[in-house]
Amino acid sequence: MGKGGPSAHFMHCLCSAVPTRIALSAWARRTKLGLARVWQSYLRKSGRPDLRAPLPTLFLLLLATSAHAQSWPQKTVKLILPLQAGSATDVTARLYGERLSERWGRAVVIENRPGPDGLVAIAAFVGARDEHTLLFSIGGPVTINPVTHEKLAYDPERDLVPIAPASDSFIAIAVPASLGVNSIDELVARARAEPGKLSWAATAGLPQFVFAGFVKSAGLDMVQIGYRDFTPALQDLAEARIQVAATGLLPLLPFARAGKVKLLLLTNRERSPAAPDVITAREANRPELAADGFQGFFGWRDMPADLRDRIAADVRAAAADPALKEKLSALGQAVRTGTPADFAAMIAEQRAKIAAIAQAIGVKKQ
Repeated sequence: MGKGGPSAHFMHCLCSAVPTRIALSAWARRTKLGLARVWQSYLRKSGRPDLRAPLPTLFLLLLATSAHAQSWPQKTVKLILPLQAGSATDVTARLYGERLSERWGRAVVIENRPGPDGLVAIAAFVGARDEHTLLFSIGGPVTINPVTHEKLAYDPERDLVPIAPASDSFIAIAVPASLGVNSIDELVARARAEPGKLSWAATAGLPQFVFAGFVKSAGLDMVQIGYRDFTPALQDLAEARIQVAATGLLPLLPFARAGKVKLLLLTNRERSPAAPDVITAREANRPELAADGFQGFFGWRDMPADLRDRIAADVRAAAADPALKEKLSALGQAVRTGTPADFAAMIAEQRAKIAAIAQAIGVKKQ
């Protein structure tokens, strides 16, 4: 059998086929064999009669890894956020934190680190190097920052590991009711009939990228108006001083209910319970305007897969609470959950879309 005995030979053969600890753990789960049974199966096939031979060290490490995932957390869990206290993202994080604390038997505390483009919060998270510190964030740091910043102090794909989505914020495209436009197609027709006369504004981040990309792809000549604080833009929209706004649904609802603003569509994949008559971009046959304002949980670089799966499962369990869904709806959001793979795919799709828009509209990194 060679130098090192059966354990060494077994691990050499097995690790040649399954090269990483995480992959080996997944392989053992897929075969539905306990680690001890895998080892005994190998001994039988190799003709070794002593089925009580000790497990190889790597298998013991796998057992320890699984046990660690099940026993986590050992202390208070911190959620770092890139937005200020009182924001919709902050409230969402706290709602999830309360339910996760109940499941984990440990306190979950929120640490708000607001700053431009989420960079302050990301620096705090990456620098923590603590397995009891997670990031709860909107998508911008992983989808938009890579196309707007020449250099980032973090790797969006390796330092911010997707664990689970938590919710979607509804984003609306709206016009003044007095404009007499009732659909996105009518808006396009009006803009083409009056080149350079219609203006638009959008909140920074995803809404701005999505609508700018739409203007470019539709070949429209419209004037973008910038606002440092978007609150005045809502009043300007209601009084037709600007003709289009792309922003969160929630702040637009009072104006829509007062008959001053017309909601043309939502960029999200689903309609909002708060405005069930407003169609989505896909329903309007405008996929270029489709985008979800997701936010969710991220872990640290090289986070163990078992722990990542465990936390994601706990997030999904927390999201099943009807009271949580009701409270998120009041914030202009909808519950959205999934596995780590689901969240990673969601991020990759939006990252690719933002990158394509950035190239089309000529965004220059700074």
